Order: sequence, then structure tokens, then C-alpha cells
Amino acid sequence: MKTIAVVLFQDLLLLDVSGPVEVFSIANRYLEPDCQYQITTIGSDGLSVRASNSMTLAADMSIEQVSGSFDVLLVPGGPGAYNQHDPALDCWLSKMFSHVGRLVSICTGAFILGKAGLLDGRHVTTHWNYTERLAKQFPRAQVETDRIFIRDGNLYTSGGVTSGIDLALSIVEEDHGKAIALAVAKVLLVVMTRQGGQMQFSPLVADVAKDDTPVFRVRNYVLENLAEDLNVERMASLASMSARHFTRLFSRELNMTPMEFVQSARIDSARRLLETSDLPLKTVAYRSGFGSARRMRHLFVERLGLPPSQYRRQFS
Repeated sequence: MKTIAVVLFQDLLLLDVSGPVEVFSIANRYLEPDCQYQITTIGSDGLSVRASNSMTLAADMSIEQVSGSFDVLLVPGGPGAYNQHDPALDCWLSKMFSHVGRLVSICTGAFILGKAGLLDGRHVTTHWNYTERLAKQFPRAQVETDRIFIRDGNLYTSGGVTSGIDLALSIVEEDHGKAIALAVAKVLLVVMTRQGGQMQFSPLVADVAKDDTPVFRVRNYVLENLAEDLNVERMASLASMSARHFTRLFSRELNMTPMEFVQSARIDSARRLLETSDLPLKTVAYRSGFGSARRMRHLFVERLGLPPSQYRRQFS
């Protein structure tokens, strides 16, 4: 029998708990009794916690009552994961790490692992909206922005919310094979492997900035004039700089080259049109500055992992 322990804390995201737990629970329907998952909940601060949606959960035991080890120790995310700090939980997790087969974080649960010092030197991920914050708060972690989930040794981290289901399915597949995992996925009406990563859901560039500097004025001009022929020389002239100096300054302030920014902005523009209109792909490509539907398709597949036509089907 495989033992699964789920850490509960105040202001957690309930779906980060219920999604993975349902995967393991449904898997039990297809497994012999001695191969099933035994699920336990552990309270980090007493036995009763209130989730971010105001529902109350009761833990089976507190961290002080835990003895022995677990095959999987799962840490969910939620506002309590990144807005609160529980030194007792940090200490307990750091001690438990060597006593669990797999330590798993869902969504922003990675922040709890980081506070416990467990992300140092590891390749990890979290919800796309928090990857930059995670990287800044834990600079020794190797934060990847586009992965649905990552396994680094016995440490597993996942992206936002429902990616916990993807990660739990992968654990079931590791333990019991693809046929069982696929059966569970069919019950939950989800796919075994998503096409593409978190970039399908996250904007590649932020909204128009209000900073009154040459770089940000050019940045905002680009966002408002994507159909123009926007090369480095053109952008540099708008900033009254040499191309070399502009590129260096732009890259330093925005952490991407000018042409990377243009490409990302055009993809975001095309995504909005695909989501909100029935315009032909050629028109979407022209209005977003790609020049051709073929060029737009190439960049969509390269950056988002799926072509524009499939993106429209999924998100419109």
C-alpha cells in the first residue's frame, strides 16, 4: 500500500488538495487492496483549517503527531503559502524530506518548500503568475516558467491549480503503469498529457507601462503599432539612440531583447484576437504584425506548443 500525506494550512487553495486526492482515490477503484493509496491529512497549525474559499477542512493529525514516513508528501498552494510563514512547518518539512519517497508541491505550495530550504539547486516551477516572485525570493532555485510539472530527483513541483491533477496522474503512472493512469484520466475527463505548457495561459508581456523613460515609451509604441515593420533600428530611432546602446538598455530594463519583445507582443495580440473574434487566421496574422499565417503558426508552435487553430478551439 502506498501512503499519501497532504499538508493542510490556513488559507490554502482547496482545489490544490481535492484535485490530486481525487486522482489517487479514483485510482484505488482499479487497484488491488494491498496496492491502493492510503490518504492522510496533516494539519500544520491544529486540526482545523479554513481554505481560501472559506470552506473548513479537518486534518487527521497534526505535524506533532506524525511518526514514520510516507511514500508521497503533498504540499498544496494558496494565499497562505506565500503570504504566511510557519517556522514550525519549515522545520518539520526539512526533517521529513529524507523520510518521504516523493515530496510534491502543487501550484504556489513551492513557496512553502522554499521557506523550508528545499528548493536550493533544484529545477522547480509554480503557477505562471508567481514564477518571477518565486525566483526572486529563492534565487538558488532554478525556476522554469513554462512547465506543467517538473521532477527533480524526489522533489516534484507543479504549475497552477489543475496541474496538480496532471502531476498526480504522472505519479499513478509511475506506480502502476499507463493503463491505470489513463483509466483515471478518463473518469476525470482530462487528458493524460497536455499539449504545450503554462505559456498557453500566461501573457508573454505585461500591460502598457506608464514609466516615462525612452525604453518604456518605445515599448508602449510597439504595443500600439504591432503591424508596423518593427526592427531594432526603427525602435532605436524612436528612442534617439544607437541600435547597440538601445538594445543593451532595453535588455537590461525588460530582461529580453527588443526583437524578443516584439515577437512576444505579437503573439499576445494574436491570442486576444483568436480568443475574441472569428477573424480568418490571415487577418489575425496581418493585424498582429506577423505578415503571414504561416509565420504566425511557426511562432505559436515554437513558443506555445500548439498552432493558432488549436489555440482558438481551446480558448475561444
